[in-house]
Amino acid sequence: MSSHREAPEIAKDPVADSSDLYAFVSPDRPDTVTLIANYVPLQLPSGGPNFFEFGDDVQYDINIDNDSDGRPDIVYRFEFTTEITNPNSFLYNTGPIDSLDSENWNRRQFYSLTRIADGREHRLAHKLPCPPCNVGPLSTPNYTDLVQQATYSLSTGERVFAGQRADGFFVDLGAVFDLGTLRPFQQLHVAGRKVFRAEGEPVNATDRMNVHSIALQVPLGKVRRRANRYGVADQASVIGVWTSAARRQARVIGGESGRGVAAGPFVQVSRLGNPLFNEVIVPMSQKDLWNSLPPTEDKRFAQFVEQPELAALLPALYPGVFGNLDRLNKAKKARADLVAILLTGVPAGLIDGFTNATGDVQADMLRLNTAIPPSRRPDRFGVLGGDLAGFPNGRRPVDDVVTIALRAIAGLTVPLVDRTFRPDAAAAAVTPGLSAADVTAGFLPAFPYLGTPYDGFNNPPAAR
Repeated sequence: MSSHREAPEIAKDPVADSSDLYAFVSPDRPDTVTLIANYVPLQLPSGGPNFFEFGDDVQYDINIDNDSDGRPDIVYRFEFTTEITNPNSFLYNTGPIDSLDSENWNRRQFYSLTRIADGREHRLAHKLPCPPCNVGPLSTPNYTDLVQQATYSLSTGERVFAGQRADGFFVDLGAVFDLGTLRPFQQLHVAGRKVFRAEGEPVNATDRMNVHSIALQVPLGKVRRRANRYGVADQASVIGVWTSAARRQARVIGGESGRGVAAGPFVQVSRLGNPLFNEVIVPMSQKDLWNSLPPTEDKRFAQFVEQPELAALLPALYPGVFGNLDRLNKAKKARADLVAILLTGVPAGLIDGFTNATGDVQADMLRLNTAIPPSRRPDRFGVLGGDLAGFPNGRRPVDDVVTIALRAIAGLTVPLVDRTFRPDAAAAAVTPGLSAADVTAGFLPAFPYLGTPYDGFNNPPAAR
């Protein structure tokens, strides 16, 4: 969920599927912003001999808007190539991989990094090696060393890493998509009343799964537009971030290699800004369309933000629990609070000391106010918990975005724009019941922040 298998067509193409996006001022280097884009979701760690990798035929972009028009002013573009060392072996490796140039590693992947700004392309790096997948104690005995070798500090000031990481997103997929069940409240569910007598224990469905991450740490001066000052109230401090993936327009299958040939211009097939936007807001019939469009076209989907389907479902699924929300829904009032959070940013004056507004252009982006310093003690509920450095001010790995989104949709944020509205008591309590503590691989205190990927030898699917 966040964006794992969020649309019918991209669910068939996980290599190009952007599953999570993070953007935050780096806690260990507060003069930089960290951007992390995850792809290839729901990786089973033991998935060999063809272990997971980025697509050589996919163009991966991290887009940054710093003048509030919903268009990219800066693009960091990643392009990958794969080399086979021994064409006569079926094995991923023939012995321990103790370095990025190990002769035992049969399928190595490299990438180039290009920065595009002011209409100019600047190649920052070429043929940087990715680390291998974390196969197991015999094949990758010192995996953290390989990650250190694959983390690069560029002469232009950026730090970069591209490779496998543990999926840090925590969500009870099995319950949520079983008719919107929230296990901590399952006995109150309209159908669950007949099945459950008490609350249940949540299950982190993405735990012990891996992803492929593109992680970038950039000096603030390289993402902000030029301005005389960068205070919390200054719009120049706010950037919008989204990730996108593109493929060639045409592909001919066949030929001697059996791999086919791609031709034509690149066409966007996936994008991601705010977590859960396409997953939960956009209707099924338009999800593939949404993935193909730029953020400037998101006004087409504003109606689904103003009257989200999930807001209407909550009172129906949990009778008697969301009475005030039900009345708000029936009044057909546009949800200006959700429009601000998801499409325009939160304007000044609604939350003391906070804004991440980018103007009137409705565009789904992670909006980050870079003048707000990192929190010493991050609150998992981000801005809802009084931590202005957390979601929806960008997004950190520890942020409980599912709970935050549920509570906002349930009406908790309506008083920001309508002080006469009283949220239901359940709006401040609704949650799937998970936190960062439910991620087996702990997060790292420094770049690239996401935990060491699970290896196939030691991490079969967890027993429940």
